[in-house]
Amino acid sequence: MQIQVVKSKIHRVKVTGADLNYIGSITIDEALMEAANLIEGEKVSIVNINNGERFETYVIVGEKNSGAITLNGPAARKVQKDDIIIIISYATLEFEEAKTFKPWIVFPNENDNSLT
Repeated sequence: MQIQVVKSKIHRVKVTGADLNYIGSITIDEALMEAANLIEGEKVSIVNINNGERFETYVIVGEKNSGAITLNGPAARKVQKDDIIIIISYATLEFEEAKTFKPWIVFPNENDNSLT
């Protein structure tokens, strides 16, 4: 039997922009992606702390150490600049493997999205 578990989580990060005219996705600072073990194109769930919105999109690499967290395309309607969001990705694992799996969880600084 397989189950889905949290693989990666960027907990409480500030939205730095929303670009409705982009084709879609979320742009994430490359340093945050590396820390959370996310890759370009990976499907993620977004939870908006400010308004309760929950939605899915995919990751695009943003400039390293820029603090960039930009929602693009239709997802831009679900956030506002400076909203606090949680970014989550999941993995499908065998049940026994899932019991010992440890996710990558990142707690960035909410003021500037840095890792320090």
